[in-house]
Amino acid sequence: MWTRARHALASAVLVTVVACSTGPSPANLGAVTSPGATRHLTIGSAGFTESELLAQMYALLLGEAGYRTRIQSVPSREIYEPALESGRIDVVPEYAAAFADWLNAKVNGPDAGTAGSPDLARTMAALRKLATPRGLTVLDAGKAADQYAFAVSASFARELGLTTLSDLGKTKLPVRLAADEECVQRPDCAPGLKKTYGIDITAVDPLGVGTTPARQAVQSGRDQMLLTTTTDATLDDFGLVPLADDKHLQNADYIVPVVNRARAGGEGVTRALARLNTVLTTADLARLNEQVDSQGRPPRDVARKYLESKKLLPESGG
Repeated sequence: MWTRARHALASAVLVTVVACSTGPSPANLGAVTSPGATRHLTIGSAGFTESELLAQMYALLLGEAGYRTRIQSVPSREIYEPALESGRIDVVPEYAAAFADWLNAKVNGPDAGTAGSPDLARTMAALRKLATPRGLTVLDAGKAADQYAFAVSASFARELGLTTLSDLGKTKLPVRLAADEECVQRPDCAPGLKKTYGIDITAVDPLGVGTTPARQAVQSGRDQMLLTTTTDATLDDFGLVPLADDKHLQNADYIVPVVNRARAGGEGVTRALARLNTVLTTADLARLNEQVDSQGRPPRDVARKYLESKKLLPESGG
């Protein structure tokens, strides 16, 4: 399962690899401005289920539009982003706020702060300002977002009448949170829950983001709340329900295609990928993830069936 831990800075090993990667030199940033479109496109996947599903959908839509495609799995942004700049990868599914923050740190240093925000328009403006000089074009976001989310047991929610995080804050009850270790410090996790919602987080149980042990801890009552993601489709299996982020603590991590402008910045690619924006929702993406992770179906088959069901591809008949 994808977690925001995958957005963290690379280890020293990955940094060394990136240092050896090719890409535009600082002197040449912004030099490639003309949008183009080769007919042979490489689509990057970050190696986890959701990224693979999105890459497969991109490949199928581009194939339907007349492009020849291949998918390359590169399990780290620290590696695939330079490859995207250099044109060794042409298209990558990304997350608007997380990618804005990552580019901001790359351009302005690790202490640069955040560029993303809960507001999608502001986030997209910041992201495009950072991406454009690097020869990248950020296409429009659709309806689907993969953000942090918080869930409680359904019985706990019913007993206290909880539907939002604000509701939980108003109870003034102590809350033990099943999450990753970084949650203790991240402003969108334990500190943000206290500051934004007044939730009394008494401890963080370091069980990870949306893991089975974390779900079981909340199911059993050992913990009162779980850190997961908006595309987690397994909550029902554990008797858990999400609480709405009604004050928008989480940044706008909507899914956006990012392309190498010189190779994939033409209108044909933009039109083909924009078709997904008209249909794909967060709930859809959660169900697609579940079909791969829980049912063991191949990502390409799941992606194709979904696009066929939305009339974006002709039915294969298989």
